[in-house]
Amino acid sequence: MDQRSGQKRAADYLYPPIEPFDQRVIEVGDGHRVFVEQCGNPQGVPVLVLHGGPGGGCSPAMRRYFDPGHYRVVLFDQRGCGRSRPHASVEANTTWHLVSDIERIRGDLGIDRFALFGGSWGATLALVYAITHPDRVTAMVLRGVFLMTKAELEWFYGGGAGAFYPELWTRFLSVIPEGERHDLLAAYNTRLFSGLLGEETRAARAWAGWENSLASVLGDGAAGEGPAEYARAFARLENHYFVNGGFLESDGWIVANAARIAHVPTTIIQGRFDMICPPTSAWKLAQALPKARFHMIPMAGHALSEPGISEALVHAMNLLRS
Repeated sequence: MDQRSGQKRAADYLYPPIEPFDQRVIEVGDGHRVFVEQCGNPQGVPVLVLHGGPGGGCSPAMRRYFDPGHYRVVLFDQRGCGRSRPHASVEANTTWHLVSDIERIRGDLGIDRFALFGGSWGATLALVYAITHPDRVTAMVLRGVFLMTKAELEWFYGGGAGAFYPELWTRFLSVIPEGERHDLLAAYNTRLFSGLLGEETRAARAWAGWENSLASVLGDGAAGEGPAEYARAFARLENHYFVNGGFLESDGWIVANAARIAHVPTTIIQGRFDMICPPTSAWKLAQALPKARFHMIPMAGHALSEPGISEALVHAMNLLRS
């Protein structure tokens, strides 16, 4: 609890810190090595954690949303980021490669079916995997829903969110010459993949800084871009996926195929003031999944670390125990 304000922090809602009982690197092909860890109860109910980005990687805090006596928690760093190698690589790195990696992890760990827990891009990947392998998913808990649509990308990289944070938007634009600002995804792509490490790092830090600064409604744009190595993987992978429309067959593919997962128990948790993934996407998904539980969290933004978001996620996973 924050002693100065008397308000609870996100960590106050989480289970105590826990160490993995298993860590391994799986060769998934195409030169990629994916880092996987397991924690909690080795005989427990399997749940797969899908981190955001693409390119965000997992953190120790992500282990703490689950009752360690009940759940067998599996976390992995997706291709090109976190502890997976090669770092920041976009070669053979698409949504469908990640879906295949999940199947490889499931098979290697001897898991028949598991629940999916993901936010932002992690929610996107959870939905794509579930639509592709609906018989392998027992339940989904999704946060800050991102449907990988042109409208969402236009909102965040076309000035929509920038209308609320003009000083940060100006800083994000400053890396790009005025004549290229009509297509920021393409302009940043040129710089993030220039082959010049200095230019790539500068663009990556600006890209990551723009997103990180808008993640929390509590931060008021104060967050930075993070370490250069993290920022480079994060920015390169995000941009690679976004300029390719998430490698989905059509715009709106997820909602168009939602009927395939209508039977999967789904909980959707959305921050009312999410500037990165506005609530309209979560609402559209909820309409496409009439049996889903939809929770709009007041005075919350996008970040996993928002107190209201963390409280709702832990509560949702506790409910699934029954």
